[in-house]
Amino acid sequence: MKIAIIGQQDFGKAVLDAFLARGDEVAGVFCAPEKAGAKTDPLKAAAQERGLKVFQFKSLRGAEAHEALTGLKADLGIMAYVLQFAPQEFVNIPKHGTIQYHPSLLPRHRGPSSINWPIIQGATRTGLSIFRPTDGLDEGPVILQKECDIGPEDTIGSVYFEKLFPMGIKTMLEAADLVVAGKHREIAQDESQASYEGWCRSAEAKIDWAKPIDQVYNLIRGCNPAPGAWTTLAGKKVQIFDARKIMFRRYADVVGKIGEVSDVTEAGFKVTGQGGMVEVLRARGEDGKKLSGGDFARANGLANGAILGG
Repeated sequence: MKIAIIGQQDFGKAVLDAFLARGDEVAGVFCAPEKAGAKTDPLKAAAQERGLKVFQFKSLRGAEAHEALTGLKADLGIMAYVLQFAPQEFVNIPKHGTIQYHPSLLPRHRGPSSINWPIIQGATRTGLSIFRPTDGLDEGPVILQKECDIGPEDTIGSVYFEKLFPMGIKTMLEAADLVVAGKHREIAQDESQASYEGWCRSAEAKIDWAKPIDQVYNLIRGCNPAPGAWTTLAGKKVQIFDARKIMFRRYADVVGKIGEVSDVTEAGFKVTGQGGMVEVLRARGEDGKKLSGGDFARANGLANGAILGG
């Protein structure tokens, strides 16, 4: 088939590679312009290396973008990690329209941080959807969905790179074949089951040690590696990445006050929360260096009784 890819970053590049590897024709690639001083987008770089047409428009709403896509005479548009708004008059240009990847089980977790929030909310399952983009955010009919587990120690990094990323590439190929062959089904999303969350950024990643320890631990997992859950130590920001949850089973297990460092080990340091402790195994201070929890404690003179988040 002859396709146009609209996307960016490593996922967009991987989708490009997958279609080319099986012999499809990529008529052109659309990716957002890089910010001043930023590295070249991986999708753009890969397309240029292969001598493909690359288009970078500030907006996909304008006549210039529409004319460029029309000129490609593509069978199908492929949206692979797109942050620009793509209006209906743009996505409907290819012969068989356009399909889009979204890393959640729509209609649940619409929005830009759809991998973070299921983990933060304690879900044990997530997945991906290939759907028809509409002018509503992640609201179009679904063509294919795939599910995967969220394990008790999974982070956004492991869920995305080990599960949703490779599964997404395969499912995008599968959906493209179905659509071009006219063998697909389009299922309207059930609005009664829909949910939307905005970006998971620094403000959303702040740890409240007074919350139940499950919630604290899930926030850390759901922000690892980005944006990085954080707390403070003596007024300075500390980001927490790898961690382990330790539950209190009886009153005698309780050690320390909320937010208090209750133990420092070779590997890390333990912080008391509501109903248990989090053992911090990797952290980063304001100097920007990621250290093991133990090394961070030693570098910062962290000892039993220190209070985080105070």
